[in-house]
This record gives sequence, C-alpha cells and structure tokens, in this order.
Amino acid sequence: MTVTTTGGGPRGTAVSARPAPRRGAGALGVLGRVWLAALALAGWEIGTRQAESVFFPPPSAIAARMYEQWLTGPAGRVFLTDEALETFGPSLARMLGGWLIASVAGVALGLAIGRSRALADYVDPLIEFGRAVPPSALVPLFMVLFAEVTDMQLATVVFGVIWPILINTIDGARYLDRLHTDIAQVFRLSRAQRLFRLMLPAAAPKIVAGLRLGLSLSIILMVVSELVGSTNGFGYELLDSQSLMDMTRLWGIIVVLGILGYVLNTTFLAVERRVLSWHRQAQQTT
Repeated sequence: MTVTTTGGGPRGTAVSARPAPRRGAGALGVLGRVWLAALALAGWEIGTRQAESVFFPPPSAIAARMYEQWLTGPAGRVFLTDEALETFGPSLARMLGGWLIASVAGVALGLAIGRSRALADYVDPLIEFGRAVPPSALVPLFMVLFAEVTDMQLATVVFGVIWPILINTIDGARYLDRLHTDIAQVFRLSRAQRLFRLMLPAAAPKIVAGLRLGLSLSIILMVVSELVGSTNGFGYELLDSQSLMDMTRLWGIIVVLGILGYVLNTTFLAVERRVLSWHRQAQQTT
C-alpha cells in the first residue's frame, strides 16, 4: 500500500491508498489469456488426427505448409517468399486503402449530417437504405462500372465500411452537450475552432468505435471482392486452393486471415487507448 501526504497539519493532509502492484501479475495475466487457446489448439490437433479427414488437416500440418509457402524466402525480405509478397501486399493495400477512404468520407459526412437536423431529415432514409444493401450484391454492378478490377475491389470495401463509420459519427456529433455549445457562443469560437475543440473531441469515442468496426469489416470485404476476377490476394488463393483440393493450403490462408484480424484489432486498441486516454480519465473523475 502506498500512502502520500500533503500539507503540514490535519487540514492540509490528504491520504491516498493504492495497492502496490503484485509481482508476477503480468505473467499470470498473459497465461490466463492464452491457456484456453492452447487447450483448443491441442484438442484440434488430437481430434483431426483421430478423424483422419482430408478436409480437416491437423494444425501441425497447416503450420508446416504455411512456413513452406510463405516463410522460406531470403533473409533480406524477412524470409517472405514471392508468393507471400504477391498475396499480402495487394490484399493489404486494398483493405487499408478502402478503409482509409471510407474513414475520411464517413467522418466528414457524419459531422455535417450530425450537426444539421434539416440535412439529417433528408438523408436518413438514404442512409438506412444504403446500409441495408449487402456489399457483395453490388460486386457485379461495380464490375460493370469500373474497368479495373482493383477499382471494383476498392469500391466494394469502401461501400461496406463507410456505414458504421458514418452512423457512429452522426450519433457522436448529434448529441453534443448543450453546455459546450453555449460556451462556444459566449467565446465566439469560429467554425474551425468549434470543429476541432468541441465537435471532434465530443464525437471521438463514437468515431473510434465506428473505425474499429469498419476495420474488421474491411478484412471480410477484401476477401469477398477478391473472389471475383482477381489474379492475386487472399481471395484468389482461397479459390485456387479450392480448385486444387489443397485443404492444407486453404486452412493456412484461413488461419492467416484470423491472425491478421487479431493483429489489426490489437494494434487499433493500443492506439485507441492512447488517443482516448483523456476520455477515460474524464470518466473516472466524474
């Protein structure tokens, strides 16, 4: 327990008690998070070896195939093979490019719609209609509209990702505290000052939640868009593995997509904790 005192007498004394951090808590926390995954992996290995099914190879065989396929390149390229570069590079470019375009457009439009009741009344039916349309249903239309396959894939990702970002930004901007609005009028803040000092900080938690959801959707839509007309990327690799009945390779791609989603989500959460640290501190003080 840590005790701190300030001041020289009874009236100037403040005592705060905090439990000292326990040694080994970090290691125990990591162990507590991974034991279930390790148990599931062991069960998967034992179950698939007993079943001896062609469609469900054991994790050890999947890991060996992943290593051979993607991590046997030269050391100067971090051991990545040509196939790994031809798969990871285009897919990540489409996914992150579509997510960034949707993020910029969704936040900009969401702030404008959220602060204008008249504009919201006009566009709300269009937003509800657009979000209800499955992005995969528009792939044939995008193939007709865009001559380049990459443009079609970007359009698919952007269309599917923009809705959670847009809707969360609208909600965040719409419910701005009335007290903040009155303060802005009293101090005669300009529109730019209101945007960066009031609207964006107030809507930031909602915006970040939409960005995180959109990032997860971008992985799904990236794969869906690559299943049609693509010559590289994860979607193409999945179709090629299916046509060759190479189940070990197919499962390896699925595992990589899961790892990719986990890494992106963990990275985004780390950035979110840093960016929104002020928001958590404000909630703790209230």
